[in-house]
Amino acid sequence: MILALFLALAALPARADDDPAALIKALGTANFTDAEKIVGDLGKTGDLKLVPALEALSGGDLYLRKADGNVFIGKAAGSQMTLIDPLSGAEVGKEAKGGLVKIKINNGLRRAIRAAQGGLTLLSPDRAVRLEAADALLKAPSQDNLELLDTALAKEKDGEVKKLLAEARAVSVIGSDLPLDDKRAAIALIRAVGGQDAVAILGNAVPSADPALKGDIDAAITKIQADIALWNSVQNITYGISLGSVLLLAAIGLAITFGVMGIINMAHGEMVMLGAYCTFIVQQAIRAHAPELFDWSLAIALPVAFLVTGAFGLVIERCVIRFLYGRPLETLLATWGISLMLQQLVRSLFGPTNQEVANPSWMSGSFGLGGLTITWNRLWILVFSLSVFFALLMLLKRSSFGLQMRAVTQNRRMASSMGIRTPFVDAFTFALGSGIAGMAGVALSQIDNVSPNLGQSYIIDSFMVVVFGGVGNLWGTLVGAFSLGIVNKFLEPYAGAVLGKILVLVLIILFIQKRPRGLFALKGRAVEA
Repeated sequence: MILALFLALAALPARADDDPAALIKALGTANFTDAEKIVGDLGKTGDLKLVPALEALSGGDLYLRKADGNVFIGKAAGSQMTLIDPLSGAEVGKEAKGGLVKIKINNGLRRAIRAAQGGLTLLSPDRAVRLEAADALLKAPSQDNLELLDTALAKEKDGEVKKLLAEARAVSVIGSDLPLDDKRAAIALIRAVGGQDAVAILGNAVPSADPALKGDIDAAITKIQADIALWNSVQNITYGISLGSVLLLAAIGLAITFGVMGIINMAHGEMVMLGAYCTFIVQQAIRAHAPELFDWSLAIALPVAFLVTGAFGLVIERCVIRFLYGRPLETLLATWGISLMLQQLVRSLFGPTNQEVANPSWMSGSFGLGGLTITWNRLWILVFSLSVFFALLMLLKRSSFGLQMRAVTQNRRMASSMGIRTPFVDAFTFALGSGIAGMAGVALSQIDNVSPNLGQSYIIDSFMVVVFGGVGNLWGTLVGAFSLGIVNKFLEPYAGAVLGKILVLVLIILFIQKRPRGLFALKGRAVEA
C-alpha cells in the first residue's frame, strides 16, 4: 500500500516545490484550472528565464511533444517545427508538426500568465520592464500577488514604479481575506489615485468584495466621479485657453490693420497659410542640408515667415488697397480675389494635398498636471502668442511708429495735418499685420494641416474676435480671443463643434446690438464720429 501511494504521488503534476523545468513539463497535460495554478507557481519562482516560456504560452507557441511528453517553444520551419528549450532558449532539433500538440489557453489562463509575467519582472534592473510588470499586476489582481508586491515595494526606489506597485497591491487587497481595515485603506488609496481607471477597478471589485465594504466602495466611486467632473471643467478651460491662443495669433495682425486702415482684409487667412508654407520650406531645406539644426527649424522659420508675408502685404497694399480707401465693399471684394489667387498659387507650387511639418523634440509629447493633460506644442503656442501680443503692445506704446499708428487710428485727418505721412503708416501697418499673420502660420503649422485651405479655417473666427473685442484695440483682441475660445470649448460637448460655433456667432450678434464697438471701444473724435 505504501509503495502504491508513493507511485500515485509521483504521477501527480509537478507543484510549486518542484523545479521550473518540471512545472513547465506539467503544463503539457494539465487542464485549464491546474494550468492556472502551475503558471502562478512559475511566477512565484522569481526566475527571469521563465519569461520567454510564458510569452510563448500566451502567444500559442508552446507545444507538447507526443513522443516523450516534453514541452518546447515551437517555431514553424516549413513542414516541420524548430524546437527551442523553454528555459535555455537553445534550439534542440526539429519535429514534424504531427508529432506536436499545441498547449491551449483560455481567458482565465491569460490573466494568470499576465500576473506571472508581472511577478517575474518586478525585480528587473530595467525600469521600463518593472513599470510594465506593475501595470500587468494592476490589471490582474490576486491575493497570491501580495507577498511578491510587498517584496518589490520594499526594494523599489523609483517613485513612479512604486506608486503603480502600491495601486496594484491595493487592488489585490480588496479581493483578499485580509482584515476589513486593510481593505478600507486600500479603497482609500484607490480613491486618492482617482480617474476613470479607479472607477472601473472599484466597480469590478464590488461582486467579490465583502458586503460590509459596499458603502465604502460606493462612496469612493461617487467622490472620484465628482473629482472627474471638476477636472473635466478645468480641462475644458485649458482647451479654451489653447484655442484662444490660436485665435489671438490669427486675429492680432487683423486687429491693427482693421483698426488703423478700416480695411476688411479677406486675404489675411492666406498670410497665415503662407507663413505655414514658409515653415515647410525651411524644414525641407534643413532636412536636406543641415539635419542637426532641425530642433531650431521654427526659430529659423519665424523671421523668414515674417519677412515673406510682410513683403506680400506691402505689395498688396501698394498695388491694390491704397486705391480703395474709403470703399470697404470694394476692398472686401478685392482682398477676397487676392485670397483666391494666393490659394491657387500655392496649389500650383506645392499641390493641393497636406504637407508634412514636423514638431521639434521640445514641442513633442505631453505632461500631466493633476487631472489635466497638457501638450507641449499647445503650451508653447500659448507662450508665443502672449509674447507676440506684448511685443506688439510695446511697439504701439513705446515707439514713434506706434505713436503714429495710434494717431492715424484716432483721427486720420488731424494726424496728416500734424505732418504724419499717413500713406507710409498705412503701408507699413498692413505689412506689419501680414508679417504677424505669417508668424501665426508658423505656430499653427504645429497643430493643424498645412494646406492651401489653412487660412480659411481662421478668417471668420478672426473677424469675430476683432469685432467682439473692439476694433483696433489689442487688449480687446486678447480678451475676445480667450473668451470665445473658452465659450466654444464649453459648448462643444453639448452642441457639437458646428452648432457650438453657430451659437457663439448668435451670441456675438446679440452682444454687438448692445455694444456696437465691442468690449473695448477706441476713443477719439474721428472714431466716435
